[in-house]
Amino acid sequence: MLSRNDKRNYFRMMVNTEVQMMINDPESGRMLSGICRDLSATGMAVEIDEPLEMGTMIHLRLESNNSSVVPLDAHAKVVRCTQESEDLYQIGLTFIELN
Repeated sequence: MLSRNDKRNYFRMMVNTEVQMMINDPESGRMLSGICRDLSATGMAVEIDEPLEMGTMIHLRLESNNSSVVPLDAHAKVVRCTQESEDLYQIGLTFIELN
């Protein structure tokens, strides 16, 4: 899980669930699906099949499997994008606004 060497201000939860994203571009309105790998109070890491530029603004929705927990609905910004394999990228998102 987390080690004492982790210098983050917020704990991360390791998750493995689908997240729906829409790029905040009125002309594009492009939808993407990804897999959320970890989640914290300030952001998340998501695996997707194409790269996104740093600074890209997106709207995301992460559904809950528990009916008593509301879905996560947020606006976020891409702060990191690394290529994991030929067709797999991991993006780091920081939350701008939680709805």
